[in-house]
Amino acid sequence: MESYHKLTELLDDKDVLLDEPLSRHTTYKVGGLADYFVTPRDIESLRSVISLCRTCNIPYYIIGNGSNLLVGDKGFRGVIIQIFHNMSEVRPEGNRLYVEAGALLSKVANIALNNHLKNLEFASGIPGTFGGAVMMNAGAYGGEMKDTIESVRVIDEEGEIKVLRLEDLELGYRTSILARKPYIVVDGILKLEVGNYQEILDLMDDYKERRTSKQPLELPSAGSTFKRPQGHFAGKLIADSGLAGFQVGGARVSEKHCGFVVNTGEAKALDVILLMEQVANKVEEKYGIRLEPEVRFVGDF
Repeated sequence: MESYHKLTELLDDKDVLLDEPLSRHTTYKVGGLADYFVTPRDIESLRSVISLCRTCNIPYYIIGNGSNLLVGDKGFRGVIIQIFHNMSEVRPEGNRLYVEAGALLSKVANIALNNHLKNLEFASGIPGTFGGAVMMNAGAYGGEMKDTIESVRVIDEEGEIKVLRLEDLELGYRTSILARKPYIVVDGILKLEVGNYQEILDLMDDYKERRTSKQPLELPSAGSTFKRPQGHFAGKLIADSGLAGFQVGGARVSEKHCGFVVNTGEAKALDVILLMEQVANKVEEKYGIRLEPEVRFVGDF
């Protein structure tokens, strides 16, 4: 309980939860308990929590709304820090948006629309937060975060606030410098272009129709389970391997889009892991291509 008391000295009691089920905080709806689940309300409280964890050698992990995570059934021994609702302001100024890390991309895209700003339409259906989207250079329908970012502010390994320009972020396919260094996004600036409201809305509606018609949005998932292999599509490779509907426990390869592994209702993290391994093995056996996970693994399995 010593760690709990130290955390409650930094945050309100209601912002520090003990033994919190992480299944409540991921889009997969699976995952065991976190020893501590904290929700800082601003940058300074976030820095304080991170400093405490680093000083006391307490493991910690940052999440947003948990849209690209698979949390182990045995949970997480340490502190889960959620940057989400408490740090989610979006402020337009001219053709720029100032965005806090916890803002949902769908919210950011809608604010861009309402301010007649284009080039963020691709993000309107991505279920992640701005911070997570920067870290993995999220993208869809030919657009990526790297096309819109001017700069971001991060907490660096020394606990200081550091500004990273676009060129500093080393953004690539589903990766960035943030995936390799212990930097934590706190906010950033998007530079967009002025466009026509109706044209922006029409494009967003088109992307929405494509998603709802082709993706299994009715079941819990983490989005695309595997990265796109160069020159191929993971979903097609899986489908052509005869794995549509393949199931392990409560985890299943979606028949609607084989790039999604869905939770049919009672899936365990182990079910998902075993299914992913068998799918990757089958595709490699048939095509000589090893699928790499896009979903990030957190905690003890």
